[in-house]
Amino acid sequence: MPTFVLVHGAWHGPWAWDRLVPLLHAAGARTLTPELGSAAGHGLHDDAGIVAAALDSVAGDEVVLIGHSYAGLVVREAADLRPSAVRHVVLMDGWAGADGTSLLDLAPGPFGQAMHAAAADSGLVPAPPPSAFGVESTGDAAWLAQRLRPQPLRTLTEATRLSGAVDEIPGTAVCCRPQAYPFEAFAATAGYRTITVDCPHDGVLTHPALVARVLLGVREQEARSLK
Repeated sequence: MPTFVLVHGAWHGPWAWDRLVPLLHAAGARTLTPELGSAAGHGLHDDAGIVAAALDSVAGDEVVLIGHSYAGLVVREAADLRPSAVRHVVLMDGWAGADGTSLLDLAPGPFGQAMHAAAADSGLVPAPPPSAFGVESTGDAAWLAQRLRPQPLRTLTEATRLSGAVDEIPGTAVCCRPQAYPFEAFAATAGYRTITVDCPHDGVLTHPALVARVLLGVREQEARSLK
């Protein structure tokens, strides 16, 4: 079975995978959940370096590298740095763009303006409410609100650096419905096949069993393609 390297999105932490990890372990998989940076001035390249180091720690494993939301940009840059270490890239409702593209380049203009305004004093963007991630139930929203943390603005403004090596790695985009941003279009630009699932943007929290089935299915299809 593979090692799933699970990379959390903006405003989140490794705890975002807490409900999913036991389900992957029950299926015999291994997991690694690196923690991205949260200090002001921390950038996208810093996060890609953290994930590249995580890949080094599981060298030789059959690695499926998964990035949720903002981490779509992170995992593609990390995979570009360590192409021989990654068997498959998965974007979970993930942002993705060409070399030289930042998240705010991909986002609607008002989104970027709001991020800059929110971080004007500290360089950190305060966490939005759980509803911004599609989490509506009272219990889940309370659980999430207690854990969300500010996000360094630089992670959203720094342009991704890609040599093209990542484009040689097979990829899948898991896109949630209803769609929050044009994640299917990002997937098409990256040349990834798309799987659409009925769950909110933070489906890893609200629908972990569904997401686990999808991720295990991605791995099984990848294994069959290698036979």
